[in-house]
Order: sequence, then structure tokens, then C-alpha cells
Amino acid sequence: MSAHDTSAYETAVARYFEAWNAEGAEDLAKAVAAAWSEDGSYTDPLADVSGHESLAAVIAGAHEQFPGFEFRQTGAVDGHHHIARFGWELVSVADGSAPVAGFDVITLADDGRIRTVHGFLDRVPTA
Repeated sequence: MSAHDTSAYETAVARYFEAWNAEGAEDLAKAVAAAWSEDGSYTDPLADVSGHESLAAVIAGAHEQFPGFEFRQTGAVDGHHHIARFGWELVSVADGSAPVAGFDVITLADDGRIRTVHGFLDRVPTA
């Protein structure tokens, strides 16, 4: 992967959102395996996990907390040297409200899958 291969970053982020929006245990497990390396990790203010099973559990927990919502990318992916950043919102499919938004920084493994995610929450519900 070259230092400025934007398609690799965009592909990795697309797989990331596929995982976050996957429904059902089997589809979620497949999407997590496609998005993250075996030793992949996810860290944000509310979670610090590694490995596919733990990653899937965090995603399933978000679905339980916010049923009827989906994660959507905001803006473009910016990347260099196996590192990329992008914004996102958690959007209600019913009314378009987005009570949660954030910004993630990812590192990619040599195979193009995500090795690490460092997430930041910019907007969270007060209740």
C-alpha cells in the first residue's frame, strides 16, 4: 500500500461501516472478520476491546442501545501511511435524527483490514 493509496482507506472504512450496520450474529461475525485483522482492536471512551468476538459484542451492544439506527460516514476519508481518519453519525432510520456523532482514526494491517480503531465521541445523548 502506498502512502497515499486512498482507495485502500476508503475500502477499509466501507467495510468498517458494513460491520457496524450488520444485523444478525452470523452477518455481524462475517462483517467483523472482513473489516478487522484477527488481532484487531477498538478503543473509544466507552469500550476497549480486541479480537473478533469482542468487537462483534461491542457492535451488538450499540444496536441494542440504539435500535432502528445506522452508522453513516460524514465527509471524506483522509489517510496516509496505513493511518486514516473519518467522521460518522448514528442516524435514526425513522426520522433522520443523529444523537451520536464522532471521529475515528484507524490503522491498517498489511492486508488492508483494520488493525486498530481509536474513536472519539463528539456528540452524545444527555439522557
